Amino acid sequence: MGHVGHEKSERGTLWMQLGREELVERIARAIPKDGRVEVMKGLTFNRFSSPTGPIHAVAQPCLCVMAQGSKEVYLGENSYRYDPCQYLLVTAGLPLVGHILQASAEQPYLGLRLLLDPMVVSSVMVEAGHAAPRGRGDVRAIDVSPLSADLLDAVVRLVRLLDAPIEAPVLAPMITREIVYRLLMGNQSVRLRHIAVLGGHRHRIIRAVKRIQENYDQSISIERLAEEHGMSLSGFHHHFKAVTGMTPLKFQKQLQLQEARRLMLSEGIDAATAGYRVGYNDPSHFNREYKRLLGQPPMRDVERLRNATRERTV
Repeated sequence: MGHVGHEKSERGTLWMQLGREELVERIARAIPKDGRVEVMKGLTFNRFSSPTGPIHAVAQPCLCVMAQGSKEVYLGENSYRYDPCQYLLVTAGLPLVGHILQASAEQPYLGLRLLLDPMVVSSVMVEAGHAAPRGRGDVRAIDVSPLSADLLDAVVRLVRLLDAPIEAPVLAPMITREIVYRLLMGNQSVRLRHIAVLGGHRHRIIRAVKRIQENYDQSISIERLAEEHGMSLSGFHHHFKAVTGMTPLKFQKQLQLQEARRLMLSEGIDAATAGYRVGYNDPSHFNREYKRLLGQPPMRDVERLRNATRERTV
């Protein structure tokens, strides 16, 4: 039995190595230059040829798998590091800060992100006979876990469909459901199942997160937000931080400043205009907040990002 188990383990290790090598080849072929490309609805590839400074983004519920390189993601004061042997799962819209740690021209960082539809998660839960979780409403909405052979195999098969455009519309939804099922069977089952929760503290926090996201440019009373969701102010703060890793006020500021950065980059507007459009009436206050949370004054930060983008496209 021991000899058989050892052989099985060796085969599993070999299959996973082959799967990672195939992911490297297919992602590198699909995105030959640095950047980000949505190759299929809900499926995005990323490539970087050098380590990066902080990359700020608002992540939606998704599965992130890396083929090559390593990355560290920050949510508030908490960090999550992962590599090709692990996966990252995010189960709520969160303002994250990412750092590519390992990447070079010879071995670029290569990764993928698959968005997770709550309706699909709910449907798979029902078919698999999983009830919505009870309790543990303050489970953090992000974590890293070891990547299993079964999950990697399903991810590789989904990526292969890029070479089968006729089959993809039929098979992609089926494989995506299998990926969700594998996640439900894995270490992050409780976290994933919370996407489909219909009640409890966590669902109320997710609704509050959505409310802040939709009204990030407006002054929102945290006391009223807690009251609207049937929670005491102290309870609201506790559960909000447990799920998002930060206070409601800091969460809103992160959203505002990241949207201001996007506006300056995409529309070419100045810092004062961007600050005003995201809810800051005082330009000097906006500049101070921007530098404090994002590391540099607005226009210097935007120029740095533009230069980095130009270097990657040369």
